[in-house]
Amino acid sequence: MTSETITADAAGSWKLGDLSVGRVGFGAMRLTGSAAFHHGTPSDREQSIAVLRKAIDLGVDHIDTAAFYFSATRSANELINTALAPYPDDLVIATKVGPFRAYDGEWGTSARPDRLRGHVEENLRQLGRDHLDVVYLRRMRQDSIAEHFGALAELREAGLIRHLGISGVQPRHLAEAQAIAPVVSVQNRYALDRPDPEADELLRLCGEQGIAFVPFYAVAGDAGERGATAAHDDEVQAVARAHGASPAQVRIAWTLHRGPHVLAIPGTGNPAHLSENVAAGALRLTGEEAARLDAAREHAG
Repeated sequence: MTSETITADAAGSWKLGDLSVGRVGFGAMRLTGSAAFHHGTPSDREQSIAVLRKAIDLGVDHIDTAAFYFSATRSANELINTALAPYPDDLVIATKVGPFRAYDGEWGTSARPDRLRGHVEENLRQLGRDHLDVVYLRRMRQDSIAEHFGALAELREAGLIRHLGISGVQPRHLAEAQAIAPVVSVQNRYALDRPDPEADELLRLCGEQGIAFVPFYAVAGDAGERGATAAHDDEVQAVARAHGASPAQVRIAWTLHRGPHVLAIPGTGNPAHLSENVAAGALRLTGEEAARLDAAREHAG
């Protein structure tokens, strides 16, 4: 695949509520360093800014971020603001709230519902915006999300948030949230080499209801926040060779193949990898290739 000439519109689009976005977006977490954000080595600051600007040049119009994406030297939101403000009219920035993270990088428990307004306002301040396009409630192991999601629904009514999503949830939490306010997207861990019946059920439910399903770590797999996995099984390698593509591109293409409502948000601090990720939106798997990859996934479980 010739990555440099392929733009994000090759993957098609979907709607987050009334906001149309390309199905290949950009995840900002890795700009700050990997491995839970404060143990990895972030990209050079100027390179990170260049990657964000190149993403826009390649037609990316959906960026996923959070105020808790920071390291000792980098803040994803600050980089986005520096690189892209004043923002393009069609750019959709999705952020998430819920986890409590102190300035020294240490994680706490889930923020109380009455603290979520402060989290939303921190994202607004860092991004330099008067409202947030999409805000996910990132569940932190609590059994019910009703009180937390209800607090975000109030902020939506107040005009600080345009649309709501949920992240890190079980299927029952989707119905729980929808009883309170509309849900435009669900963001859960989902990858070719990580079978998960609950994630499969969420993908199905979202497809039936026209809700976007946004996998994270879709390329990283078991490597998680540490970055892209090196465990490319034989089937992934074979499909990659057939298309003249990289294993990471095949993983992104498989993710998109799971349904028209599935959005990819691969992240990188490398300009060449960015071009490859966007170009993956043009890779079309055959039915036989998809079936082979699906079978390999089932075998991994």
